[in-house]
Amino acid sequence: MRDFDYKKSYSSLLTPEVVSLLACIHEHKGGQASYKDADADAMNELIELAKIQSTDASNRIEGIITTDDRLNKLVREKTLPRNRSEQEIAGYRDVLKTIHENHDYIPVKPGTILQLHRDLYKYSGKSIGGSYKNADNVIAEELPDGTKRVRFEPVPAWETPEAMERICAAFAEAGSGGELDPLLLIPVFILDFLCIHPFNDGNGRMSRLLTLLLLYRTGYEVGRYVSLERLINDSKETYYEALADSSIGWHEGENDCAPFVRYLLGIVVAAYRELAERLGSIAGRPKSKPDRIRDLIKSTLGPITKTEILRQCGDISQVTVQRALAELLKNGEILKLSGGRYTKYVWNHDKEY
Repeated sequence: MRDFDYKKSYSSLLTPEVVSLLACIHEHKGGQASYKDADADAMNELIELAKIQSTDASNRIEGIITTDDRLNKLVREKTLPRNRSEQEIAGYRDVLKTIHENHDYIPVKPGTILQLHRDLYKYSGKSIGGSYKNADNVIAEELPDGTKRVRFEPVPAWETPEAMERICAAFAEAGSGGELDPLLLIPVFILDFLCIHPFNDGNGRMSRLLTLLLLYRTGYEVGRYVSLERLINDSKETYYEALADSSIGWHEGENDCAPFVRYLLGIVVAAYRELAERLGSIAGRPKSKPDRIRDLIKSTLGPITKTEILRQCGDISQVTVQRALAELLKNGEILKLSGGRYTKYVWNHDKEY
């Protein structure tokens, strides 16, 4: 079995192109704090859209599909799966949700990977879920004439458990000192995972879920708002080419990880750029009338009357102002002073803490 030494291959990956991709991602990561200042409802919409697109795209790559209506209902947990494809879609949805909500508590270890794979198949009733492959497999492609060609022969079944132990240990050791950029280690780990091909089925989907998990665990949260799986599906020919190029000589430890590393880093860069564009669009949206009233009260030094609000917001009706004030009072965001015709409102600064 080949050796796994991520530190050894690290320096050879630091080419000008890769360093440029790393710098771009680091810069975008530095701006993640601004997400909290964006419109909360709009950001939640991005999260929900990314979940749907990720579940759809990652399964679609493997030929697992359903209608748009059924997909939306399945991801939003508004229905139960009806067939095998929908069972696998529902399983992906649940593992994706687990990663979104609990990534800090999911170490990348063989036992954890087996548990995630088990959950991927929990609706299908298949016995393969949560178990390594019990027979040797191959990575093949179907040619235009319908024939199939073997692209890569993964690790044999009997070597798989040890190989998984070793790549997880090598990844943990390489990242333990904090000296090596995890953005370079993650693609190498995913490449090794795909070359081992540890399961009878679900290897591609697991690789994409693990990519997301590893990025989350190292602080790169763009996949929460923009579907990395969709970007991979949109460029899957390039994905397969990069994977093929980087797997040549893998068994002998002579493969070049760079093509796959560049590809995956490029996907992350594309996701951050798309998110930046979307945030720009969100920032450019006109504010709702209740939000304008809220912002006016918050920015006013001291109390303000309803008459003054109506005067400063000439296009907003008295009924809308009254409803907005009632909602703000209910939420405790503003305080009501005195009463009757002299009623005034003031921003509740204590609510901010």
